[in-house]
Amino acid sequence: MSISLSSLILLPIWINMAQIQQGGPDEKEKTTALKDLLSRIDLDELMKKDEPPLDFPDTLEGFEYAFNEKGQLRHIKTGEPFVFNYREDLHRWNQKRYEALGEIITKYVYELLEKDCNLKKISIPVDATESEPKSFIFMSEDALTNPQKLMVLIHGSGVVRAGQWARRLIINEDLDSGTQIPFIKRAVAEGYGVIVLNPNENYIEVEKPKIHVQSSSDSSDEPAEKRERKDKVSKETKKRRDFYEKYRNPQREKEMMQLYIRENGSPEEHAVYVWDHFIAQAAAENVFFVAHSYGGLAFVELMIQREADVKNKVTAVALTDSVHNVWHQEAGKTIREWMRENCCNWVSSSEPLDTSVESMLPDCPRVSAGMSEFYKSISQGSTTETEPLEDVYATIHTHRDRHIHTYTHAHMYICVFLNIIQLIFIIYASYIM
Repeated sequence: MSISLSSLILLPIWINMAQIQQGGPDEKEKTTALKDLLSRIDLDELMKKDEPPLDFPDTLEGFEYAFNEKGQLRHIKTGEPFVFNYREDLHRWNQKRYEALGEIITKYVYELLEKDCNLKKISIPVDATESEPKSFIFMSEDALTNPQKLMVLIHGSGVVRAGQWARRLIINEDLDSGTQIPFIKRAVAEGYGVIVLNPNENYIEVEKPKIHVQSSSDSSDEPAEKRERKDKVSKETKKRRDFYEKYRNPQREKEMMQLYIRENGSPEEHAVYVWDHFIAQAAAENVFFVAHSYGGLAFVELMIQREADVKNKVTAVALTDSVHNVWHQEAGKTIREWMRENCCNWVSSSEPLDTSVESMLPDCPRVSAGMSEFYKSISQGSTTETEPLEDVYATIHTHRDRHIHTYTHAHMYICVFLNIIQLIFIIYASYIM
């Protein structure tokens, strides 16, 4: 007969409960405390006590990984891809290791945005004091001065930060699949100014200060007998808390608290802030947005709050698997009409690229991205030529009397975005002629 590790861990507690149930009122009180403890214990948390220390390297070299010439993350010694299950049966430890590596990669992508894409890192809020929490965005040198066109990129929710589409694609596939770098370089080459938003950088984490509770016996004027009774209860409570804490947090992980960044405490706030302080001030006559997943929701919220300004300045919006909802976000009729004219949402679908996909929402057109799973399809790649992308932006811009014809090579998700950028450029060129 096999006994699980969790059963072995809980066995002493069960035995203890069985023993003290034989006693008097005091023992029954302890039984109640133990039952309360058992009700709050998370078995996954109990496993922590068997983990190795959560002490991970802070550099790629420390992890013994590096990006090769193809932008793939490979082990320095073996040349193998990243291995998640570094230690068997220690999922939580492996996850913490993966997250630690992810943080290093985030900083690595930031460096690439500055060095390879020649973008500037701009701190926000723009009037932040030295001591308050700050975030940042990235901009090309001409982002605010380019008189013709500006491209704005917004990623989705989760752990991704500026310059990324999907962290797991960066780790498991390559930089081109998981970052915005190919799109930024293409946009710059086509003469766009570029602004890269950072909507998930909403707070900084600091260690929670320890609260020292002054003993009631030091300051109370209560009778000695009552004080002693309260002190006894307090000591018992502390003993139970320490007993539980020994299992809940055996590695003594730091208790952290979040300090939110002023006017950037959510992706929606961030989009509005960057609009007010940067995009609205840009010289470009035509602003184009590319927004993925939750980035689409953030754009719709921006539109709700700055409707007239957005309509006046934004020419077209390319969404990919956007999770916006015009009903839940209470977007008005005029916004929905504008979105039907100026937005297009490429969604995961097994239908051929640009095939119309039915939508229950009365907003922008939904068309197939030519793949059933965006992230899975990125890594598979393709060299086949796509069908002509006719009418994509003729649909978005019904006030224009031209059909748009573009042929590209579909390198899955990347190709879709590169096509979008190229199409926007063609529209703009035809518009000013």
